Amino acid sequence: MTRTSPGATGTRGGAGLTSRAGVNAVLLLFALYTLIPPWWLLVTATKNKGHLFTTNGLWFSHFDLWTNVKDVFHQDDGIFLRWMGNSFLYAATGAAVSTAISAMAGHALAKFAFRGRDLVFNVILGAVLVPASMFALPLYLMFSATGLVNSYWAVLLPSVVSPFGVYLSRVYAAAAVPDELLEAGRVDGATEARIFWRLAAPAMSPALVTVFLFQFVGSWNNYLLPVLMLSDDRLQPVTVGLANWRAEFNNGVPYNVTITGAALSLIPLLIAFLSLQRFWRSGLTAGSVK
Repeated sequence: MTRTSPGATGTRGGAGLTSRAGVNAVLLLFALYTLIPPWWLLVTATKNKGHLFTTNGLWFSHFDLWTNVKDVFHQDDGIFLRWMGNSFLYAATGAAVSTAISAMAGHALAKFAFRGRDLVFNVILGAVLVPASMFALPLYLMFSATGLVNSYWAVLLPSVVSPFGVYLSRVYAAAAVPDELLEAGRVDGATEARIFWRLAAPAMSPALVTVFLFQFVGSWNNYLLPVLMLSDDRLQPVTVGLANWRAEFNNGVPYNVTITGAALSLIPLLIAFLSLQRFWRSGLTAGSVK
């Protein structure tokens, strides 16, 4: 029997502690990198314009949040509220339609055998690898030819297509929707549409929530497409509107108004994540007992 000397054991133990400390240090740096910008935004949104640059940027001083919020909603005749409504329209409608299309396409690719299925899936997989910004100019030329530029449709229509959503739905449907469940529905005389909506879609809910949130966040934060497609200020989402306010700093738009508006624009994203995370938990629990 081979014996291990106490010194060797101590060396391995020390190396393990050093490795663990290094991993924890890297994780701490990533956590700080992630948390410092929203913390700075929150702190800065509570200060008036007289104390933005004269106080500690990472700590509260001269709390004036409610005045800043009131100024945001009064700036330019209250257009911020319209920008928020436009962003919610683009993000929520686009994400909902995109999720439904992705779910149906992914289910069809996973559960139906037809000629060219692998080719279709490979094309979709290739589209996932193409940056969204590469589609901006072709979309502008196409919408310009059809008269959709400077309208809600110019931003809304591109947001309903999600190659990543189709890919994720296809992978999840293949793993989470048993063929026996679908066959049982057909034996009972249910139509394919009813089988999908009543049996397959609930089983795919964790993936569909992921697709919805990805699309919602992507549409909410979208800047390039709206600024390219829309010239009417009243059609702009909040991302473009805040950027315009920042550019007009020297023309009368206070910096604290722009910062507070940016902080307020994060609230719908937080609500979406907090309200939908239970579907992720239920999906993880379901997968652990299968």
